[in-house]
Amino acid sequence: MDIDRVFAIVGSSLDAQRQRLNIIAGNLANAESTRSPNGGPYIRRDVVFQTMSPEKSFHSVFDSAFGDPSGPSGVKVVDIIQDSRPLRQVYEPNHPDADDKGYLHLPNVNPIEEMVNLMSATRAYEASIAVMETGKTMTLRALEMGR
Repeated sequence: MDIDRVFAIVGSSLDAQRQRLNIIAGNLANAESTRSPNGGPYIRRDVVFQTMSPEKSFHSVFDSAFGDPSGPSGVKVVDIIQDSRPLRQVYEPNHPDADDKGYLHLPNVNPIEEMVNLMSATRAYEASIAVMETGKTMTLRALEMGR
């Protein structure tokens, strides 16, 4: 596999996980926001990833990854979607954003779920960094052998 391709794949992974981390941070920051620019409470968002190559079987991807440029080429964020789960309702009749019945509609953000997503995205980011470091070490060793 071409080392430039390895770095391109790792770079796409780092970029996708960075975007995921930004969305998770936004969800956590707005976990109690009752007003958003669109009106109403904040709606939880999530990212949708897609490979940048056509779907293939594992065997064909593995075989093509060693020299064939049609192999895997990374991942990208194709969409940022809003969570369709219902909003939380809390009875607070004195809150300025409460409805006629005294219920306050809060975002559908679960901080525990967001922290798990945050840890997962962080670990994926760290794994990509480790792959990049390994690729760099292999390149340096190959250059040392050429001396």
